[in-house]
Amino acid sequence: MVRGSFTHDRMILETDMQVLSKEIAGAIQQSSWIRRMFETGIELKKKFGTENVYDFSLGNPDLPPPAAVKDALQGIVASLDQPMALGYMPNGGYPYVRAALAKELAREQACELGGEHVILTCGAAGALNSLFRAVLEPGDEVVCPAPYFVEYGFYVGNFGGVLKPVLSRPLTFELDIAALDAAIGPKTRAVIINSPNNPGGVVYSAEEMAEVAAILEKHTKANGRPIFLVSDEPYRFLTYDGVTVPPVLPLYPYTVVAGSFSKNLALAGERVGYLAANPAMPDVAAFMGGVTMTNRILGFVNAPAIGQKVLAAALGSEVDASIYARRRDAMAKALTGAGIEFSLPKGAFYFFPKAPNGLDDKVFVDLLMHENVLAVPGSGFGYPGYFRLTFCVDQDIIERSAPAMARAAAAARG
Repeated sequence: MVRGSFTHDRMILETDMQVLSKEIAGAIQQSSWIRRMFETGIELKKKFGTENVYDFSLGNPDLPPPAAVKDALQGIVASLDQPMALGYMPNGGYPYVRAALAKELAREQACELGGEHVILTCGAAGALNSLFRAVLEPGDEVVCPAPYFVEYGFYVGNFGGVLKPVLSRPLTFELDIAALDAAIGPKTRAVIINSPNNPGGVVYSAEEMAEVAAILEKHTKANGRPIFLVSDEPYRFLTYDGVTVPPVLPLYPYTVVAGSFSKNLALAGERVGYLAANPAMPDVAAFMGGVTMTNRILGFVNAPAIGQKVLAAALGSEVDASIYARRRDAMAKALTGAGIEFSLPKGAFYFFPKAPNGLDDKVFVDLLMHENVLAVPGSGFGYPGYFRLTFCVDQDIIERSAPAMARAAAAARG
């Protein structure tokens, strides 16, 4: 049977034939709350006007790139008459860019790194997918603290792995070390952490990370194969109140770090990231060779040439993070005024407050939506009872949303 329906101004033929795999069809049905809220925001803005909708759903960095990015692009344009100006390069990236990035990462991670320990990828997402393709066998488990970035489950599942979330401590989202320890078993192949955390805003301490490393040492010996510690660090540069992100690469031989330049250089659409391995890892050359291969065979081939050249010229530059600090203060004021309980984020550009009055997070997000405030339920991040707000929007929008947040919170309590 064939029937027609109009969707997004296009005629789509719906049939009883299954064009998608069951896995992807199911994933679409339970797809990311972030995408759903973003699409809801488009409709609300059409109905009420953009200025009357307070959209905190999408973590899309809105600051302009630093001046070094513009200068680099102008230099690239001037060089385009050279042969192979934007042609293929080694799958791991331009050697000179890898060497320059290794030097920067060595400073951040407090350990020696060479270009051979770093590959350039299509964003941090490309780095993680290439890593999991290289090390996971079907049925392997990847443990992660919750709340966690929503795509981790897909990245792990792409290669037959299973994501195994472990709840962090309420409100502060500090690691529950004992629970992490208990979650690791014979099938565990990796533990992935994200610090500063999306959505929790927590920065894991040096003491916490040392405890995680000790646990992995113990379980790696017991299992007879490495358990990787994967540190996902796209927000490393963005912390507040003097907080710093401790280096993790030297803590444990099987540590790898993934990152990107989407936030600090405002290059989200250019898709440039990296994966770096601890040089002390046994067989590190074989490991890097494997990840370089998977970077290729997954279809990434190499990170964008323009983005790599921009990165090399702009290393050490970043957006004006003080703008995010002011927005954080404005959001904290709005939430406090509404009587909503939260932990002040130490990093990144998200709040993850508690739904008032013990309300279901989806129900409260619906109450916010009735006030034209768009948030994302914590259930989508593996942590029900909370909700996420981004503050990568104009400060004026945050300040004007305060009465609407207060009305939604009052409705929750009422």
